[in-house]
Amino acid sequence: MTLEEITNMLIKLDVNNIANAVQGELDTGTNPQEILVALTQGLDEVGRLYETKGMFLVELVLAGETMKEAVAILAPHLKSEEKGSKETIVVATVKGDNHDIGKNILITMLMSTGFEIIDLGTDCPEEKIVQAVKEKSAKVVALSALLTTTIPEISKVDKALQKAGIREKVKIIVGGAPLTMELAKANGADDFGADAVEGVRRIRVLMEA
Repeated sequence: MTLEEITNMLIKLDVNNIANAVQGELDTGTNPQEILVALTQGLDEVGRLYETKGMFLVELVLAGETMKEAVAILAPHLKSEEKGSKETIVVATVKGDNHDIGKNILITMLMSTGFEIIDLGTDCPEEKIVQAVKEKSAKVVALSALLTTTIPEISKVDKALQKAGIREKVKIIVGGAPLTMELAKANGADDFGADAVEGVRRIRVLMEA
């Protein structure tokens, strides 16, 4: 088994064998970070295929499940390797939107690298997000908005955090098909991730800011 084969297993949605493959790589002494890179490359390709109509929604969901199987084996080794920061991230799909696939894939990847995740689910009002940030002292709020009509909800979260007097203590990153960096900034967000892989990368940068 090679790292390239693990990447291909994720692309081929081999949910039944991915865990054993990851364990095999760990047993041979492969660096857990290298395995994570191989997995995220596969997930990135799945996202690209989905965007170009090379995959359907049901396959995207299965890719998320395949990633979960792999991460279940890999996560303990990543945490010991990175000594996980355990910084807290609040994740939610904005009010009026019930899509959760992208959000769940992001959560899987963030948990694998040692972050503590507060998943507020879908159709989440801004008051619930503010409460979670206060209670958990979250450093980042990651919002998903898949519907064009729900983009203004991002601005409501921004304003609610300002009203609560904690906006300067937390960064907002958003993602979703209708969004761009320009739209994200216009609605009060600090950053934008085009997919889960980029989202994780940008969240790490926000944590260091």
